[in-house]
Parts: sequence; structure tokens; C-alpha cells
Amino acid sequence: MFFSDIFLVVSLLTFLRDFHVSSCDPNCTDKPEFTPTSLVVKYGDPTSASCSVCQHACLGDGTIYNVESPVGNSAKNGTTISWTIDRLTEWQTSPMCYYTSNTGYQCCSILPVTVYQPPDSVSISFVNHTVPMSEGHQYTLQCTVKDVAPVEKLVVMFYRGQTALGQPQSNNNIEKKPVTESFSLNITPSKDDDGGQYWCEAKLELGPDGPQRPPVVMSENITATVYYKPQLKSSHSNITVAEGNSLQLNCSTVGNPSPMYTWTSPIRSYPNGSVLTIDSVTSEDKGQYTCSVSNRMGTVTVTFNVDVKVSYLGLIIGVIAAVAVLVVICVISGYSFFYKSSRIRTI
Repeated sequence: MFFSDIFLVVSLLTFLRDFHVSSCDPNCTDKPEFTPTSLVVKYGDPTSASCSVCQHACLGDGTIYNVESPVGNSAKNGTTISWTIDRLTEWQTSPMCYYTSNTGYQCCSILPVTVYQPPDSVSISFVNHTVPMSEGHQYTLQCTVKDVAPVEKLVVMFYRGQTALGQPQSNNNIEKKPVTESFSLNITPSKDDDGGQYWCEAKLELGPDGPQRPPVVMSENITATVYYKPQLKSSHSNITVAEGNSLQLNCSTVGNPSPMYTWTSPIRSYPNGSVLTIDSVTSEDKGQYTCSVSNRMGTVTVTFNVDVKVSYLGLIIGVIAAVAVLVVICVISGYSFFYKSSRIRTI
């Protein structure tokens, strides 16, 4: 009979303990306290915590108390319970520290445990597109983060060089096990983005209980090639040059792909190139010159109006020289005439 009573008591206590586990009061006034109050653990690492069952005289005769967890081991030292685990391989675990009084009152605290795994890899790509891109068109960058947990703590950032472009967030707030997720960002490149480096990074923001330096994994770089129409570096449409001097008309542009140059003029044809050169300008070179620059993205034109300033100094010198020659001829002719006349009279 004695052993039957003992068996009944043990069964009753077990029932009370199980009942506590399923229906304890987490808002009781003298609740157990975990130290630390939460854990952030990398998958596969060891971890531990301690629980002080109560701060006042909550434990009477017949009170049952412990830490309940599907993993790890617990050890009691008075009203303090130590919970340890050598290798945490459960993605969801919440150790519970509880006590159940002999009157059936249950009180408990739950230790929040975040199990994390840094991304296995991070990659970046364009969605349904391969380079080159065209200026002013919209494209979608995609950053794929492989095998990361928990995804709700994941922060992804897109970059161009060292400039942050955007920080999309995951909408998955339920899954605790590692997942692979892709994040997208729309961009509209300009000519200034040609040759730029696009990349992304993924990191777990685990809060003050996590690593001091959050785990960060970066993707490789994508070098952007952006096609854009030619753009003139400078434009001087009206040019005056002195006759006899050299003339250079500069039609240099920037563009991708490399532009082609075509010069047209009613005067004569000129070779193609960004700069038209005339070594010695004459009055015949006066007129209008049109430079047409084109690539697959478009065409731009610039017109130069060239005015040749004629130098009259040369004409004046020529006239003076002609007059001087005429004077010399007249003098020589007059001298010759008078010389001959004088000889005839003498004879």
C-alpha cells in the first residue's frame, strides 16, 4: 500500500508538471528569470543560460521546477538551473523555465533563442538581360542570397561603386530554416554609369545579442557597359581666321559605341575625323562646314561658319612694289632716251 501511495504522488506531480508545461502563466508576478534574457547562436555552436526560478519565497513543499527544452541538459543548484548544449542544431527552440506549486499554480518564462546561419553565397545579375545597356532604359538588378537563416533578419544592399542604391527587405517573417531568396532593384543608367561596378551585399542584423560585426557576404562585381548617343565636348559655331593662317575645326564628341565623323562643305570634300585642318587659309575657304557625328544610339550635328579675314598689307606692299618697279623703268627709259638724244646732237 505504501508503494501504491508513492506511485500516485509521483503520477500526480508528473501530471502537474506536464500541465504546467502546456498552460503555465508567463505573466505571473514572481516569474523565473533567464540570464541572459535572450540568445543569438550560430547554427552548430554551443550555448548556455541560467535560470533563477524565483526571487521570493515562491517554492514551498512539493513545488516542481526545472528548465524544459527538447535539446540540451539542465542542472540544478538550489533555485538556479543551468541549461547547456554542446552543439545547437535545432532551428527553433525556446527553453522554458518553470515552477509548479503544490497548489497547482504554474509560472514560467521562455528564453528567446535566435539560431542563425550566414549566407552560403551572394550573387548579382541582370534579370532577362545581358550587357550592354542603353541610356535612359530601365533594367532590373537581382541579388540572390543562398542558404541564409533567419531570413527576416537579412538586410540586402545594392551598390554602384561605393554608392548605395537601395535596400530591399524580405517579406518572409515565418521561416526559421535556411532559405534562398532573391531581391530586385530597378535602375535607369545614364552615360555616367558606363564602366561602373554594380554589386550587392547581404548581412544578418542580429541585434545587440548577436556578433559585434554582423556576418556580411558580398557578391562579385558586374561592369556596366552603357550605350549613349554622341555628345559634343564643345561647340564654336562662328569662327574668324586671318588669311594665310591655319584653321582647325574641332568636332570631338564622347559616345558609346565610338562615333563616326562626316564633314560636309559646299567648297570641297574633306577626310573624316574629329578635327578638320586647313594649313593655310585663303578667301576661298570662307563658308559653312557641317560635322555629323553618329553611332547606333543617334546622331548629332554641328555647323561652323568660317569667315576669312583678308590681309590688305600684302596688297599694299604689292602695289608699292609695282609702283617702284614702274618708276625705275620710267627713270631708266628716260635716261636712255636723253642719253641717245645727246649723242646724236654731238655727232
